[in-house]
Amino acid sequence: MLQQIVTHTPIYVWLLLAFLVSRGIAASRDRVLPLRRVFVIPAVLLVLSVQDMAHRFGLDAAPVLGWLAGASAATLLAWRATAPAQVDRAAGTVLQRGSWLPLALMLATFVTKYAVAVACAVRPDLAAGAGFAATAGALYGVFNGLFVGRALRCLPRAAATPAHINAMS
Repeated sequence: MLQQIVTHTPIYVWLLLAFLVSRGIAASRDRVLPLRRVFVIPAVLLVLSVQDMAHRFGLDAAPVLGWLAGASAATLLAWRATAPAQVDRAAGTVLQRGSWLPLALMLATFVTKYAVAVACAVRPDLAAGAGFAATAGALYGVFNGLFVGRALRCLPRAAATPAHINAMS
């Protein structure tokens, strides 16, 4: 059965996995990024989550409310747990410290979405259940919120730090 699942997985899914792994490995090293690039992975994962929820469950109350609860809690958690970023307003850049956490979160997001897809393919009746839809939505929301909360930590610093101070450091 596992072999059938893997062989019936569309090629674009494996390409998405390769993209996420490459971005996760890049995030393991310190790097300076344009401020707008900090939001690329959170935006990609948000679009993929909303698309998956709409496709599998419809945008009904259960998955959407699950997503909102998960995303809200995780955004707040990530906001509190993430150190403020070093922002150079004059250059419009952010120094992101290397961490393996983004790779782990991207892989967890991928595995969750893959597991939901396989579960719905094997047992199509699961998609009709509000509990399954809410749980899947909540998990998607948690992962989205963790990425969004981390990215948002760059904004207050960018808005509050005078450009001439960052230029001198």
